[in-house]
Amino acid sequence: MNPDNDVPNHFELLATDGAARTGRLTTPHGVVRTPAFMPVGTAGAMKGMHWRDVRDAGADIVLGNTYHLMLRPSAERIAALGGLQRFTGWNGPMLTDSGGFQVMSLSDLRKVSENAVTFRSHIDGAKVELSPERSIEVQRLLGSDIAMQMDECVRLPAERADIERAMQLSLRWAERSKRAFASAPDGYMLFGIVQGGDVPQLRHASARGLVAIGFHGYAIGGLAVGEPQAVMLAMIDETAPLLPRERPRYLMGVGTPDDILEAVKRGVDMFDCVMPTRNGRHGVAFTRFGQVNLRNARHADDPRPLDEESSWPAARNYARAYLHHLVKAGETLGAMLLSEINVAYYQFLMQGIRDAIAQGRFDEFYQRTREDWARGDIAPR
Repeated sequence: MNPDNDVPNHFELLATDGAARTGRLTTPHGVVRTPAFMPVGTAGAMKGMHWRDVRDAGADIVLGNTYHLMLRPSAERIAALGGLQRFTGWNGPMLTDSGGFQVMSLSDLRKVSENAVTFRSHIDGAKVELSPERSIEVQRLLGSDIAMQMDECVRLPAERADIERAMQLSLRWAERSKRAFASAPDGYMLFGIVQGGDVPQLRHASARGLVAIGFHGYAIGGLAVGEPQAVMLAMIDETAPLLPRERPRYLMGVGTPDDILEAVKRGVDMFDCVMPTRNGRHGVAFTRFGQVNLRNARHADDPRPLDEESSWPAARNYARAYLHHLVKAGETLGAMLLSEINVAYYQFLMQGIRDAIAQGRFDEFYQRTREDWARGDIAPR
């Protein structure tokens, strides 16, 4: 018997190639093709991009931030206005995080207890309490297709005692989160989050504990928080085999194209990161040549496009010299164009991954992609 067989499964595994998987996740607001990369719209908006461009780039699902939306404009206001999809105009699948990451990133503004996390709002200093029950309530008010359990994330490196305390607390919060989610309508999902830092035994205990509780999907949390990539990949190797094969697996907050390719190879299905839009705002493009810094003077007189073979118009229709000028001049258009180029590249990578797995040639795709990145950008003109 499956330990989580009391939880409906909305994920269909379509093909595997080694540990790499491709599948279909059905949500109330549409179907998500996996492996999937979720662009991050923290406060209900994609920085520098219109939602139609996010959709046109190939994204099936995006991420919203529970903590930030709870504070402004408030979950209750969003619910009164029809939910997050209608409020934003995205109208597609959305995943919301639980607010747990802010437990770590806003460590100067919070206090953790068994019952809840107490924050000082970064906006106005007001005292805010976020418990597992309140986190689920907020996510249900937002109307997200996939909610995340409340957890505590520890920045690495950390003492084993601190990692274990946070992992055990997260397991207790997982049970409370599931109980709070019990009244959600059919089709909506709750994911558990594996914690345990860089300690394999704690990862094992967390994964087994979550599977015993039973969730619609399982996330691997507490990585990409300061540790080397080798440690992150080792923890995926330790964790993924313990998660149910028929449920989606989500690596939170990851990451670079290289991170994604390596994690897919290890059986991960879902990813999110601010990197495509954040790097775009700082003049860096992701391409099949690797990262290209448009601030570099080598582009100042180059009439060639960023990538003449790209399927995304902005990557093939604008001269590098123009993109360089926009970035150096601080023009908003530069950040916008590079953000959409980056989101489009990430989706191009995911589509290539999905096709390769379905055709049983993931290893070939993996090698060719890494060779292209290693070859680097085209020679200066």
